Amino acid sequence: MELYVHIPFCKQKCRYCSFTSFPSQESYIQEYIKLLLLEAQFRQDEADETIKTVYIGGGTPSLLPPELLTELISGLRRIFDLSSVEEFTAEANPGTLTGKWLDTAVMLGINRLSLGMQTYPEKHLRLLGRIHTFDDVQASVSLARNAGFSNISLDLIFGIPTQTIHEWELTTEAALSLEPAHISAYGLIPEPGTPLDDDLQCGRYALPDPEDERIMYDLFISKSADSGFHQYEISNFARDLFECRHNIGYWTQVPYLGLGVSAASMGGIVYNEYGMNYIRSSNPDSVGTYEKGVRSGHMPARERISPSEARFETMMLGLRMNRGVDEKEFLKRHRLSVDECYGDRLRKMEKQGLVIHANGTWKLTARGFDIQNSVLVELMDD
Repeated sequence: MELYVHIPFCKQKCRYCSFTSFPSQESYIQEYIKLLLLEAQFRQDEADETIKTVYIGGGTPSLLPPELLTELISGLRRIFDLSSVEEFTAEANPGTLTGKWLDTAVMLGINRLSLGMQTYPEKHLRLLGRIHTFDDVQASVSLARNAGFSNISLDLIFGIPTQTIHEWELTTEAALSLEPAHISAYGLIPEPGTPLDDDLQCGRYALPDPEDERIMYDLFISKSADSGFHQYEISNFARDLFECRHNIGYWTQVPYLGLGVSAASMGGIVYNEYGMNYIRSSNPDSVGTYEKGVRSGHMPARERISPSEARFETMMLGLRMNRGVDEKEFLKRHRLSVDECYGDRLRKMEKQGLVIHANGTWKLTARGFDIQNSVLVELMDD
């Protein structure tokens, strides 16, 4: 089982961000930590399996003062049995990270750091609304290593408005020069209602040509491989033994408990003659509504995911990963074979060069990764 904790506070909201986060509300953080621990207390029975990974995401978890980080994690350890945790990740923003915060994190058992580098040229950092510079990223990586972190991940974004292939190559080389253990490289998706999308809609900026974006993606795959990384998911690359176990858990339908504003959970897995089904829930996006729910002990709204939905999610999530969907695992989980559920459609796409079937596994080809959404549409039930 996995535990996720959401810290929804930022110094400044990025111009492309549609996640639930609240800038310039640091004065509320202390009260929020108390609410998180109160929620954890009345939901502790939902952690009915051994917790193997913990992920503190945001927002900007590194905005927590060290004493509140200590209060949070010490409180979680009193409520949950975290003695079997193998991977404990915290996200951090290079514009907020300090040596004292990192030393505290290590002392508390955090052993993986995810840094939001995003891009290299200063002009693109400003366009995205980031508060840091690349010098800050370099300094943060150095501080993290001095504190004892060896498992450092960097987040990157390509397909930024005005970004050229050469500028993405510079970003790639800058990230690799820091010798992280893991890199997530995401294509920018302008989310409706964000300031960046507003700029695109009014013509102030334009996205790079789709063919240039494909070249950027391929360039990163090639250069990261030359530096010792392997791609294990559509947007994720790692050195050997440094894949993100928490995210792999999401993609392989491991149960998870999410705490905090907007955090999602998945559990209550049931197997019957129709296959696998489970419960998904999500906390409110509003701090006020979340606080009322926590103080009243009200559980988040729940939705039962049907066996057919669960089967599709296994395909959707499994095909994101380079290892693909294992037929034996699918049959064991869903009581139906991949062939019974999707055989005709998969064989059609195999002839089109979008998927490959080998050694009892279905995987996307390189071309299939390029148009993954189209592949998944074909697999949806009518």
